Amino acid sequence: MQNTISSFKGITPDIGQGVYVADSARLVGEISISEDSSIWHMVAARGDVNYIKIGARSNIQDGTILHVTRKSAGNPDGNPLIIGDDVTVGHKCMLHGCTLGNRILVGMGAIVMDGAIVEDDVFIGAGTLVPPNKRLESGYLYVGNPMIQKRPLKEAEIAFLKQSAINYVELKDDYLAEGA
Repeated sequence: MQNTISSFKGITPDIGQGVYVADSARLVGEISISEDSSIWHMVAARGDVNYIKIGARSNIQDGTILHVTRKSAGNPDGNPLIIGDDVTVGHKCMLHGCTLGNRILVGMGAIVMDGAIVEDDVFIGAGTLVPPNKRLESGYLYVGNPMIQKRPLKEAEIAFLKQSAINYVELKDDYLAEGA
């Protein structure tokens, strides 16, 4: 992991116990990743002008970009990127200065923009655009560009949100066991 993780202005990413970071990922600056999470191939995460926090058992899949919004006169705190526990972020997503709760699935290619808040137990469909400062209510499927609240989640879909995170914990454990 040494080549994938670097400091910025003296702040180095804080990697929790049992975290897998692929060799081709790049983590810079003020980033904290909680236990049993995984950062997959070609992920770029820049905690350079604000911070990134990733909860436990979350997975950030291949080609995803994680970034933040700087502090300014109009936005004194900026927008950090906060990702809760048991979150699955699909391939090639972009998360920018937003907050994701727990047990969320962000479908492949989705974009979640500055100031957006995604409550717990939400499914964001592939290719969905969540505009700035939107709030996605718990228990729903959101799709489209821009996103719309499509329908309530079914029980099986809510169960899948947690199972998806478990699947990636098991996969990252296999990668760690292989020394990958």
